[in-house]
Amino acid sequence: MSAGAERAYVAGLTLLARRELAEAQLRTRLSKRKFAEDDIETAVARLRRERALDDRRTAVACARTQVRIKHRGRARVVRQIEALGIARDVARDAVAEVFAEVDEAALLEHALDRRLRHGMTLSDPAVFRRVHRYLLGQGFAPDRVMTLLRRRAKK
Repeated sequence: MSAGAERAYVAGLTLLARRELAEAQLRTRLSKRKFAEDDIETAVARLRRERALDDRRTAVACARTQVRIKHRGRARVVRQIEALGIARDVARDAVAEVFAEVDEAALLEHALDRRLRHGMTLSDPAVFRRVHRYLLGQGFAPDRVMTLLRRRAKK
């Protein structure tokens, strides 16, 4: 391994010690630090081989954060993971794994409750539309959103 590849490897380890990164993110960050492409390739291959760099593990960690802390729906979580540069099939598998542990209906209810916290009611059509649009943007399934909103508007 060349001196440049060794420095890129150490820089990659340092970046990965701070937070879980996808391979595409790591490549971008090493590139910004002016490492040669060959050195980056060698360092990334070694990090993958040593399992310090794992897109699947990153996807699952991101999905858990998006679901448990940010209370996002499936579609939004998949988009978020893909935005990290992770392949669509890996993203979908990670989301399926995380959502197997979660009650989606309760997650949707919680997202709605958080949105309606400030005394808003769904009886106002403008509020209904705004909350509907918000929940769709959070990645929840349109049919589930509409069912929940209609049920809550009747109360």
